[in-house]
Amino acid sequence: MQALDTIFNALSDPTRRAILDGLMRGEARVTEIAEPFEMSLNAVSKHIRVLEDAGLVTRRREGKEHRIAFSPEPLDALARWITGKRALWNGRLDRLEALLSEEPRQ
Repeated sequence: MQALDTIFNALSDPTRRAILDGLMRGEARVTEIAEPFEMSLNAVSKHIRVLEDAGLVTRRREGKEHRIAFSPEPLDALARWITGKRALWNGRLDRLEALLSEEPRQ
C-alpha cells in the first residue's frame, strides 16, 4: 500500500498533474516542463522528484540535459486497485438497495 500512497500523493497536486499531462505528449527537458508554470525551476524540479519517487516519470541524462518521460505503469496499478474497490462497493450498495426495497413502506 505504500506505493499507492506515494502515487496518490504525487497525483494530489494540480501542478504535478499538469506536468504529467504535458509529458503524455512526449519526453521533455526540465526547462521545457517548467515553461508554462509561474514558479522557479527549483520548484518544478521538486515536483518532478515527487513524480519520480512515485514512478510516474523517468529521468534520462543526455549530456548536461535531463530528459523526463511519462511512465504509465504506476497508473495501471492504481487502476487495478480502484477497480477492486469499485467492485466491493458496488456489491455492498446492491445488497443495501435489496434490503431497503424489502422494508415495508409506511
